[in-house]
Amino acid sequence: MKKELKLFTASLLSVLFLSGCAASGSSSDGDTVKLGLNYELSGNVSTYGTSLVEGIEFAVKEINANGGVLGKQIELVKADNKSSGEEAANVSSRLATRDKVVAILGPATSGNVKSALPAAEENKVPLISASSTADDVTLNAEGGVRQYVFKTCFSDSFQGVTMANFAAKELGLLKAAVLRDNTSDYSQGLTDAFTETYTALGGEILKEEAYQAKETDFKSLLTNIKAADPDVLFVPGYYEEVGLIIKQARELGLDVPVLGADGFDSPKLVEIAGAENLNGTYYSNHYSSGDTSPEVVTFKNAFNKEFSKDPDAFNALGYDMAYMVADALERAGEADREKLTAALASTKDFKGITGTLSMDEFHNPIKAVTILEVKDGVPTYLMKQEP
Repeated sequence: MKKELKLFTASLLSVLFLSGCAASGSSSDGDTVKLGLNYELSGNVSTYGTSLVEGIEFAVKEINANGGVLGKQIELVKADNKSSGEEAANVSSRLATRDKVVAILGPATSGNVKSALPAAEENKVPLISASSTADDVTLNAEGGVRQYVFKTCFSDSFQGVTMANFAAKELGLLKAAVLRDNTSDYSQGLTDAFTETYTALGGEILKEEAYQAKETDFKSLLTNIKAADPDVLFVPGYYEEVGLIIKQARELGLDVPVLGADGFDSPKLVEIAGAENLNGTYYSNHYSSGDTSPEVVTFKNAFNKEFSKDPDAFNALGYDMAYMVADALERAGEADREKLTAALASTKDFKGITGTLSMDEFHNPIKAVTILEVKDGVPTYLMKQEP
C-alpha cells in the first residue's frame, strides 16, 4: 500500500510539474504557434473588435503564406468577450491556462484590457493591446510597469494634448466646451489631458458636462453647452454616443467644430450622425487610408482586394500588432512566454502601417499621431504630428 501511494504521489508531482512548465514556458503545439485573441466581437463596441481581428487574421494569413514564424504556422485561438469586462477576464484565463497560448492579443478597449490583465499576469503570458489608449493600462498601482502588458497604440494623454494643440494653434479657437462620458476611463483621461494643455495655451473651458454610456438623449446637456457660447466642442467618447451627440448638437443649432479621438473611428459614426452633420468634425487617430506613403498604399490595396473595402484604423492596428508579435517571436528564438516578453520589451524601430514604433520603459510605443477631418461623411487625412 505504501509503495503504491509513493508511486501515485510521484506520478502526480510529475504531472503537476509538466503542467506548470507548459503554462509558463514553451507554447507551441507541433507545427503551430498559438496566439490568443480576446476581442469584442459582439456587444456595444463590436466594430472595434471585429476590425482588429480582420487586421490580425489578414496579417497572419500573409505571415503563414511566407513560412510562418520559427518554421511554424501561427494558429489563432479566437474568443468573443461580448464587450464585457467580466467575459474579457474569463476569456483571458481560458486562453492562458486551457489553450496555453504564447501571447494574448486584445481586448480592444481600455476597460476590458484592465479586466483581462490579471489572468495574463498571474499566468505570466504577455498581453498586447493595439487600441487600449488609457495611460495606466501598462502600469501597476505603484506606478511601476506591468511586466507582461504591452500597448502598440499611443496613450490618451498624447491624444488629448494633440487635440488641445490642434484647437488652439491650428484652428485658433480658445473658448471650448467639453462633453464627456463619466463612466469611461478613456473619456476622463482624454478630458484631463486636453484641459491641462488647452488652458496652458491660453484656452478657456467655458462649460463641462457629463453623460453615461448608452444614453441616447443629450439635448439638455447640449442646450447648456450652447448657452455658454463656445467656439469648439471636445467630445472624448465612443462612436455610439458621439454620433447621437453630434446629430443632436446640429439639430439644436450648435454648429461649432467638434473634436475627438480614436473612439470616433467607426463606419457606424456616419450612419448614426448623418454625413452632413459631421462636417467640421476632427479627431486624432492611428492611421488614415488617405496617407500616400508607399507602405500604406500597398497595404490598402491588398486589404481592399481581400475584403472589398478600404481598411480602417483598427484594421491597420491589428495588422501591425500581428506583425510586431511575429517579429518579436523571431527575435525570441522560440515560442516561449518569458523570451517573447523580453523581445517585446526591447522592440525598437519596428516599421508598421500606422508608423514606426519603439517600446519605452513603460511598454508604451513612441509613435506619431494622425489627425483626420470628416468631409461629407468621409474621414480625410489632414496632418500627422510626431511625438
